[in-house]
Amino acid sequence: MAKKLKKLVIVESPAKARKIGGYLGDDYIVEASIGHIRDLPQRAADIPEEYKKFPWSREGVDIENDFAPLYVINPDKKQKVQELKDLLKESDELILATDEDREGEAIAWHLMEILRPKVPVKRMVFNEITKEAILKAVDETRDIDQRLVDAQETRRVLDRLFGYRLSPVLWKKVMPRISAGRVQSVATRLIVERERERMAFIASTWWDLTALTDQNFNARLISVDGKRLATTNDFDSNGALKEKSANQILLLDEAQASHLATSVKNEKLIVKSIEESPRTERPKPPFTTSTMQQDAGSRLGWGAQLTMRIAQSLYEGGYITYMRTDSVSLSESAIKAARSSAKSLYGADHIPDSPRFYEGKTKNAQEAHEAIRPAGDSFKTPGELAPELTRDQLALYDLIWKRTVASQMSDAKKLQARVDFDVKTKEGKDLTFRANGSVVTFPGFLAAYEDVTDEKNE
Repeated sequence: MAKKLKKLVIVESPAKARKIGGYLGDDYIVEASIGHIRDLPQRAADIPEEYKKFPWSREGVDIENDFAPLYVINPDKKQKVQELKDLLKESDELILATDEDREGEAIAWHLMEILRPKVPVKRMVFNEITKEAILKAVDETRDIDQRLVDAQETRRVLDRLFGYRLSPVLWKKVMPRISAGRVQSVATRLIVERERERMAFIASTWWDLTALTDQNFNARLISVDGKRLATTNDFDSNGALKEKSANQILLLDEAQASHLATSVKNEKLIVKSIEESPRTERPKPPFTTSTMQQDAGSRLGWGAQLTMRIAQSLYEGGYITYMRTDSVSLSESAIKAARSSAKSLYGADHIPDSPRFYEGKTKNAQEAHEAIRPAGDSFKTPGELAPELTRDQLALYDLIWKRTVASQMSDAKKLQARVDFDVKTKEGKDLTFRANGSVVTFPGFLAAYEDVTDEKNE
């Protein structure tokens, strides 16, 4: 009896291979390519002999031939390629299940170019590693998207040309072995420009006065005898008072500020006026890669690299959707899951009558992806997953869960207040202090996800 052939599924990482293999069953072999198997040559030794005679071979890009790239199998992947070829001989179908982005599409294309399969080839894509998503993806395969492959190839060629042509200039002009790049050189330029602005900044010195009250709020001095105190906006880039402000404001020195403080110490502030205005605050959209990194930085104190490493582990474990995305959209099932979570935890009054939809700011966003969100058609709370996750995984999942659920919740309502107080000094000067603040009258989405920088009384 002939041996039954199986379907070979190739993903990027061993962790994904194990997870997906468990969902697909015995009719499938799920193997990992462990990232890219082919790239432009990194060393002269990697260049095939027949190409070494060409002057462009070290760069790996034939500019005169429409920027044609020279691809070689990565030295550390030659054994992996042979393993995949051997597995393909025992298979009646090849399914390329690399990530659904430009890099993933390119990996799939390179695999097909190297393996040269004689069996049917399908491209399988998914946004989350859950059983439902994987079984659906294997039934709804497509062809390789050559436009995405071309986009990745263009970026790779640009990276190579920038790096190989600019870096030697830096070695001669600046110092040996430093690098230039398509992205890093522009970022360095922005940092240098900002640093020059900082170095050119001329500081100004002025003093103000803050009243500390028994009611646990602060009020700042804004005028003396009706003359407004100087603020940051009254100074120019040279540190001098702007001409139009010079005769209209009061600039306190240390002695004057100390004298005023002594003159009104223990005096009662008398309410002069109260202005109140309602304010509505909308929730933020679900996470993209960059906003997740920013939030993890401000809330958890993590760098971008650590954030992405933890996010990768959550994705491969089937806990969140794909973590490299610039989309803020959610699928219909994800919106239902977020609204259901909000309703059950915070009440029906905490979700709007209709779902919220968000538009991203990034042109050409990879909208095939969703925003980063909890995986599945119903979201497990951080508490439910606590026994399964590491401390870092739980911390990041908690952020993602809260941000996603909050994105489908009602607006928060606040009452903004501005109170002016009068007090006289012993010399009879009229001082006016001002306190600004707000109170939450209806938490809405803030019940799930409060901003890091809470408003404080000034």
